[in-house]
Amino acid sequence: MSEQHAPVALAPGLIHHPRFLDAAGQDRLAEELCAVFAQAPPYRPTMPRTGKPFSVRMTNAGPLGWVSDRDGYRYQPRHPETGRPWPAIPPTALAVWEALAGWPAGPEACLVNLYDPQARMGLHQDRDEAELDAPVLSLSLGAPALFRFGGTRREGPTRSVRLEAGDALVIGGASRLIFHGIDRVLPEDPDLFAPRPESRFGDLLPPGGRCNLTLRRVTRSDASPTA
Repeated sequence: MSEQHAPVALAPGLIHHPRFLDAAGQDRLAEELCAVFAQAPPYRPTMPRTGKPFSVRMTNAGPLGWVSDRDGYRYQPRHPETGRPWPAIPPTALAVWEALAGWPAGPEACLVNLYDPQARMGLHQDRDEAELDAPVLSLSLGAPALFRFGGTRREGPTRSVRLEAGDALVIGGASRLIFHGIDRVLPEDPDLFAPRPESRFGDLLPPGGRCNLTLRRVTRSDASPTA
């Protein structure tokens, strides 16, 4: 983890932890993601109603993975293209969950989104999980991005905040079902480690691209929030 930066409460339950992962932590997480990509290649899912492809490429780690296609949004235990089980969640991401989530049970899904410089993510809620009391934890790598968030109604007012490489964001409590998305990846040099020559991460994340991980608890358990 990096030198401590003061967390910022953007809204009740929506906590921004700037630069929670330092350069070494980002490097370590990126290398762990290379192993994930080797087992579960990123692919481009499609929207349920229109069949239109997402602008981001996705993959997952953990016992369950989030997918989208003509049959709708859901979690499933296998990659939709390879049919293989998802690989394990990267240890560095799990360590951040343990440090920040404040939830006794571990995450069951780690959705990995790869943004080209032109990609974006429209306003949406994360509500495909049976367990909606547990927070969603977001981790950023690569180029900065403009994160937009509002309330629990799509038509409500919104605000935006810049997310940098190494930032963590906890979406929980009263903010667990807020509408949120990525307006754009910002056209600046990414503050990311220099990929090693043997690393596939640089091939999958083009110059000016961004990688985002979101860790989620999917199924309900007997766990309750820590005090």
